[in-house]
Amino acid sequence: MKVAVRISVALAAIALAGCAYGANGGAIGETGLVQVLSSTSLPEPASHDTTGAPRAYTIGPNDVLIVDVFGIETMENRELAVDGAGRISFPLAGSIDAAGRSPDEVAVLIADRLRAGYVRDPRVSVNVKEAVSQVVTVDGQVMQPGHYPVRADMSLTRAIASARGLAEFAKQDEVIVLRTVNGQRYAGVYNLAAIRRGNYADPAIYANDVVIVGDSPALRRMKDALTLVPALTSPLIYLLNGNI
Repeated sequence: MKVAVRISVALAAIALAGCAYGANGGAIGETGLVQVLSSTSLPEPASHDTTGAPRAYTIGPNDVLIVDVFGIETMENRELAVDGAGRISFPLAGSIDAAGRSPDEVAVLIADRLRAGYVRDPRVSVNVKEAVSQVVTVDGQVMQPGHYPVRADMSLTRAIASARGLAEFAKQDEVIVLRTVNGQRYAGVYNLAAIRRGNYADPAIYANDVVIVGDSPALRRMKDALTLVPALTSPLIYLLNGNI
């Protein structure tokens, strides 16, 4: 079943350079920066599309670290998992904000904490045992925007669930997935409510994809109305225009 595609002003503002063609080679619309394809799904990325360019590694949630304080037996070869908030806990050093820092930077933080009152001239090393290098970015109207690990069975609904679900003003029929395949940028627009109803399959999500959940102005207007005119003694009935 073909996905009904809507290109909004927000999507048109995204700079998708050049023209793109689907598996059947047929374009069903073009708006300068955006060309709408008649394909049923986004193309799958190649291996080089998901690995990204080499870069200095920064620690993130769910990484597993090996911390060594040389010469102190109880602090050697300690395996620590970074929690969902990006922190680790190390004896005598307490809680350390590790996310966004390199292993060397975390080693310096631990050494400073130990040196402050417990260990003289500590020699600390931090190495990454398990790196979560395969991530999807989830942004827009979700509860917790951010980067999340991509599992083998990652789908659009699971990616949104990783971000703690939809936020208050989420526009379920305007969920955009951005993907780069062989240097070409693609965008798919999905209706999350239709996926949940089983109208079409929950699309697969791959490393380096960007998921953006749209914002519903109608829901914002309704909240404003409820704030101004609360239902004090009787229910309030609203006539909706179908755009929520």
